[in-house]
Amino acid sequence: MPQDAAATPAKSKPETSGGWLGTLTRLGLGLLFILGTIAYVVWFREGQASPVLVVAAVFGAYMAMNIGANDVANNVGPAVGSKVLSLGGALVIAGIFEAAGAVIAGGDVVGTIRSGIINPDLISDSQTFVWAMMAALLAAALWLNLASAVGAPISTTHSIVGGVMGAGIAASGLAVVNWDVMTGIALSWLASPLMGASIAAGFLYLIKRTITYRPDMVAAAHSRVPALVALMAWAFATYLLLKGLNKLVPVGFGVAVLAGLGVAVVVYFGARTAIVRRTGEMENSKAGINRLFGLPLIFAAAMLSFAHGSNDVANAIGPLAAIVDVVSNTVVSEKAPIPFWVMGLGAMGIVVGLALFGPRVIRTVGSEITELDPMRAYCIAMAATLTVILASQLGLPVSTTHVAVGAVFGVGFLREYLKTNYSRIVEEIKSHHPEGNQAALDEFMARFSAATIQERGLMLARLKQDFKQRQGPGYLVKSDRKRLRKQHRKELVKRSLVLRIIATWIITVPASALLAALSFYMLRGMLLS
Repeated sequence: MPQDAAATPAKSKPETSGGWLGTLTRLGLGLLFILGTIAYVVWFREGQASPVLVVAAVFGAYMAMNIGANDVANNVGPAVGSKVLSLGGALVIAGIFEAAGAVIAGGDVVGTIRSGIINPDLISDSQTFVWAMMAALLAAALWLNLASAVGAPISTTHSIVGGVMGAGIAASGLAVVNWDVMTGIALSWLASPLMGASIAAGFLYLIKRTITYRPDMVAAAHSRVPALVALMAWAFATYLLLKGLNKLVPVGFGVAVLAGLGVAVVVYFGARTAIVRRTGEMENSKAGINRLFGLPLIFAAAMLSFAHGSNDVANAIGPLAAIVDVVSNTVVSEKAPIPFWVMGLGAMGIVVGLALFGPRVIRTVGSEITELDPMRAYCIAMAATLTVILASQLGLPVSTTHVAVGAVFGVGFLREYLKTNYSRIVEEIKSHHPEGNQAALDEFMARFSAATIQERGLMLARLKQDFKQRQGPGYLVKSDRKRLRKQHRKELVKRSLVLRIIATWIITVPASALLAALSFYMLRGMLLS
């Protein structure tokens, strides 16, 4: 508890963009990637290099870049904010594992209409369908681009869902939309961040109660930290089998959980040996305990990036794969095989977008919402993983972006509550000591700080009981104590940023749908003329 009292509000770091020269350089490199995409389709896909396919590939590459610029921040932002990884190191790890996940486990087949958002049978012809998919890609990419520019982490899945819905409505009316699916997605706006926030806050409170609020933190860490690291290994092994490698080797939930448990047992004994060795000369402080979570966080960033690449690359290249399928077969299929070059384009686009434009959103998630340290970042990673596993088994459509950012909110608001509560307790202690008796107050505070949670409760109860018997003019009255409580409320979460992020979440689907409808009419007019 005393450790929270010394915390300071998070401060926004200045943008290190390199000024206009840095901005122009990034834009130039991004344009070079787009030109490279055009060159590849024209020169190496000679049998398919129609103008429509070239434009669709450009939109797919642009969408992939924006996924890299925005969505990947959820995987590495906490590790960067807690200073376990440098920004450069995070970019390298995320780039390697995002690409590996996309190419190795990205899947051989993906639905042309993600999650059944629209019914393609209700679209009049294949040409109209192609225009709708192009409009969906362009609209989702534009909305992601705008969100990244203001540093708001949003759901790329919701962006493409809104794009497909808006383009489908423009092409064939309201009846084309599967409104039951859209209702589930709307409910996930509320469920995702709340689940992430609750799990992250629960883990952080557990760590504080069992480790950092103990007088001997090192002794507590010997038994608790290996179990926490093993739990992370269990969650990540299960997560990877279910959400990543399942596309290569089908694995059921029970098998994945048991395999994850086996990994956790091995990790537990390895972690216990390593932690006992490291804690031999470690300082008995929260800073010392934090260092024990560094390596697990690096592992978490890599595994989250791999799983993200294997799943969310479909947001960029799913509609593009549908377009390639229609251009090749002149029919709209329920399932479209993804050519390897399309998968590779999505993987490269994510890496390029991450390297060029990702740092802005990484800083938002990692340090601008609230101050993070390795323990808090561990809780965020666990919340993101467990929420996705739980939601997938319950059939709930959750957004990994909303889960991860909601977990950051949960950690920040728990810190606020604990800090405010500790300040209130300190004022209660002061108000129950007579003015001028600083020696007695200091002696009580020293014993209070060294006590366990249970002992502190007993000490406060006895203090209040003694106060009732000795109350006199040298003590603060009840109204004074209430006033002091209000003065000690601390804000450790940046309210303006939270409101801005929530606002972008709420309008993502309708905004991308509107952009898609406008893009559909624009593309149809241009291609028909």
